[in-house]
Amino acid sequence: MSTYRKIHGRSIQAVTTDPSETVAEGQVWYNSSSDTFKSVVAIEAWTSGAALISGRASAGGNGIQTAALMCGGYTTAGVASTEEYGGSSWTAGGDLNTGRYALKSAGTQTAALAFGGYMPPGYVTVTESYNGTSWTNAPALNTGRSSGSPAGTYTAALYAGGGNPSTINNSEEYDGSSWSEGNNLNTSRTGIGGSGLQTAALAAGGELGPPGYTAATELYDGTSWTTSPGTLNVIKGGQGQSGTQTSSLAYGGYTGTAVTAATESWDGTSWTNLSPLVMAVGRNATQGAGADSTSAICFGGDPQKKDTEEYTKSANVITAGAYASGGSLNTARYAVGGFGTQTAGLAAGGYGPDRSVNSEEYNGTSWSEGNNLNNAGEGGGAAGTQTNAAYGGRGAPPATNYFEGYDGTSWTSLTNLPHNMWYGGGAGVGYTSCLIFGGATGPGASQTGNTDYWNGSSWTEQPSMNTARSNIGGAGATYNAALAFGSTDGKTESFNGSSWTEVGDMLYGSTPGSGGGTQTDAAAGQPAAGVTTQVWNGTNWATAPALGTSFSPHGKRGYSCFSPGAGTHMFFGGTVTTPPAAAIANTEEFTPETTALNVKTLTQS
Repeated sequence: MSTYRKIHGRSIQAVTTDPSETVAEGQVWYNSSSDTFKSVVAIEAWTSGAALISGRASAGGNGIQTAALMCGGYTTAGVASTEEYGGSSWTAGGDLNTGRYALKSAGTQTAALAFGGYMPPGYVTVTESYNGTSWTNAPALNTGRSSGSPAGTYTAALYAGGGNPSTINNSEEYDGSSWSEGNNLNTSRTGIGGSGLQTAALAAGGELGPPGYTAATELYDGTSWTTSPGTLNVIKGGQGQSGTQTSSLAYGGYTGTAVTAATESWDGTSWTNLSPLVMAVGRNATQGAGADSTSAICFGGDPQKKDTEEYTKSANVITAGAYASGGSLNTARYAVGGFGTQTAGLAAGGYGPDRSVNSEEYNGTSWSEGNNLNNAGEGGGAAGTQTNAAYGGRGAPPATNYFEGYDGTSWTSLTNLPHNMWYGGGAGVGYTSCLIFGGATGPGASQTGNTDYWNGSSWTEQPSMNTARSNIGGAGATYNAALAFGSTDGKTESFNGSSWTEVGDMLYGSTPGSGGGTQTDAAAGQPAAGVTTQVWNGTNWATAPALGTSFSPHGKRGYSCFSPGAGTHMFFGGTVTTPPAAAIANTEEFTPETTALNVKTLTQS
């Protein structure tokens, strides 16, 4: 009798537990514990991605799903800003030298070329190269144009068709030092999807101008364009497109009568409409990035869309990071002092409905009442854990110099701060060692940059922050590795035990600041409705998912644990209107992205 190995070249392995590592699609095994045959099945889906810092349409886009680049585009006018995607969040990159929209780009996130576009009063020939940090002017196109078909790398690019102002069909090739004329497309059009390399490119769809749109697909071999018998299933232009000449995705676009969310896959010969698999929303004048037909990210679109979507075809089920409701505080309030971790948290003080002495402990599921502070107040500098906490300053009003320590059982009044303050920040171990900084001397009073170190028995004044401010968030597990962020200016400063240094600005100013973590791994709360939370990686701030509850610019003031960038954290309390009204008690916990094999049990007889 033939064995499975003789027939198929491999045997079915018997295991007691299902594999957890990535395995090939179609891999079959026998689980002896459950007496079942199992396999890994590939799935394909669009899922919500991290929001852009700034919504826009008609931007340039290139790279891959986990390392994408977006440049330029249209908000209320042409813009120069660049954003980089790292697989989970967007960060600010270097600005283009010439702001414009309807431009195109090619290459990778760290080696890109942006070319053409439109900026009143006309179509531009501008070309710029990107090194991962900044853009440098490069030799210009021979013909100014917008919305053509891009392909290639930053030293070997192709740009075909587009508008100026009517549709054109000529191609240009870039060799790293100049653009030269190539052979023409067979069909003149603008709003074309493009992918591939200079010597193996794919152009699909587009607007013909009167009388309408086309589904035509053309292939370039480095010398000439050939019209393919394979055409898009949905006639459209303005779609996003990414991948190679033999493995591409096209998504979104405009049909002439409606914006579409359709997705099509190209296998080198024909397009397959993946319907009913479509994006969550239709997008026109959109762009994207991706290595092939199995992965892509689509971003932006008209009118100035901020949301993004990611397409994956994989044997893994990917669950995006997100916030979920946790146990509510027993007392609704804002400007709360927050300490500890997601499973061992502490909330103290705050306002709601009056300045509070209330203290509560969180066990990962629910809040329980602890012993009260000795002094009521809001907006103090907070540092430490559930069993070793320090809370300094706060408003009573006016600003005070109260300082208390918590040992897991009770709060004890300690030597007062050298300076009155409220709405400042804190960092450090807790009441045995901490740093209290910034804040204001009272409502409408002067903001300060005061910084004071507590060594467990006495205070020592430290160098002030470079910018005096209140309503700030603080992070840091030790006093000599602290981070201050937020306020209206969004400035971020880092303390090394002897001085403050300005580091990367926040994407959005935060008033009041809220958040926590460490000097190199921090999270900041949502400063306003429609804006995302932010995470800090030690170098720059990046977008993160939005909280579930909409609220005022005063936002949530809470705490995030010591590893928020990669791990779990939470925010609690806040307001949904301008204080002192409508303080809230809700808690939101963040769970990071997870990946798991898509395992299916096979029917057996």
